Amino acid sequence: MGRSYIVEEAVEKYLCELQTPPGSCVTGLLVGQSSPQRDFVVLAVQTPHRESEGPAKASTRGSPLDDIDVEWVTEHARQVSRMLPGGLSILGLFLVTPPELSKDAQNTLKRLIFAVDKYITKGRLWELTEEDVTDRVTLHICSNTKKAVCRTFDVKDPKSSAKPADWKYQTSVLSSWPMLTCSVELDVHIPVTESASNSTEKCIQDGLRKWAKQIEAGHCLINGKRAFDDSEFISGQKKNPKITQRQTLPARILVSEEQPEVDERSSAQIQVCNVSARVQGVVHCRAYIHNNKPKARHAAQAIKRDIINTVSCRVEMFLEDLLISEGRQKGPCSGRQALPRRVFVPAPCSGLSLCDYMFPDESTGDVAERLKEMLDWDTPETDIDITLETNHLFCSEGIDSHGDSSKHFTSEVGTPKIQKAPQYYAGVAVAAAVALLATATSLLYFNE
Repeated sequence: MGRSYIVEEAVEKYLCELQTPPGSCVTGLLVGQSSPQRDFVVLAVQTPHRESEGPAKASTRGSPLDDIDVEWVTEHARQVSRMLPGGLSILGLFLVTPPELSKDAQNTLKRLIFAVDKYITKGRLWELTEEDVTDRVTLHICSNTKKAVCRTFDVKDPKSSAKPADWKYQTSVLSSWPMLTCSVELDVHIPVTESASNSTEKCIQDGLRKWAKQIEAGHCLINGKRAFDDSEFISGQKKNPKITQRQTLPARILVSEEQPEVDERSSAQIQVCNVSARVQGVVHCRAYIHNNKPKARHAAQAIKRDIINTVSCRVEMFLEDLLISEGRQKGPCSGRQALPRRVFVPAPCSGLSLCDYMFPDESTGDVAERLKEMLDWDTPETDIDITLETNHLFCSEGIDSHGDSSKHFTSEVGTPKIQKAPQYYAGVAVAAAVALLATATSLLYFNE
């Protein structure tokens, strides 16, 4: 028998209520958490229609399966993956088709699942471990009978064939999952050197990857205890379906500056650069951990990966915005000059919170619109929590140490409005490119 999937009952309701136009197909994402023994599916999200496409059109190539926009499915998966807190990831895809397309559905799902995994893992800053599950789930649903067929593919093996899997619905799958929360202070100095063989994007990825490795190597304290081994995450915890109150546990990430090995020489490094930037600030992170006997190191891994992911995706969004604004205005001050702050939104009927990112010139209304488009959620603006990170941007002229004209950008982000706790240092000098700004009090210097 293949892998087992424990699925939140709300997912069943969502899938059954999907409206499939006659003769067409519906695709979507399955979100949850993997464990060595089984996987948990807690959310299903339909792929939205592209605005330019309008209503679904009849197939022009003989089969509705041929009209599935692979590029749009993968882009939707990337956008949703940014909204997931630590511990959650895109586990797979679902596909709803008319009964006459059932035989061809598995080939389409295989093509989609490999494309999605390749796209959303591109540029990922943390490395997979031997324990990370590489099986991805596909669920084919007949639009007439609602019969579902569950299969898995190993995305690390391009020649992987479909394997049967067990798909079981259950109530309150994640209601008692513990939630880790963590505020991490960043202090990153970034020298930048661009060349013919070194693009801006490559500089950013290389630089942040060095910083990410230091986060991964850091010590994690959960509820005051170091989490690093195979001990039970919450000692003495017993699974009780009647208990629905979620535990919230504080986490700390302790990272020291790079120290040379005993047999290595310590020496200063001089690097010529075109641009320099410094990132200082606090990011708010959280992670959910399943209650199927999780290990302490798995919990530490989840919160560390959320720290890395949230910084990485903010940088990506900043660069994307920079490219979009390029050509509209001229000069270093064109476009936004700050990374977006993180806001959290409760998921309907689950007790789970997902996140989104809000630039200084955006409002909760913009966030609500994205949630509707990306997650198919109708979210009141009052439910969007914007208090954990605040952002204020300033832009002014500056002169570098050589007397050359330059821009001196300062972005100030207020201290997160959470309970007072020690700040946790997580800084390292890295090579990156362009402006990087995080949350809390951030300083960004351009010296050209």
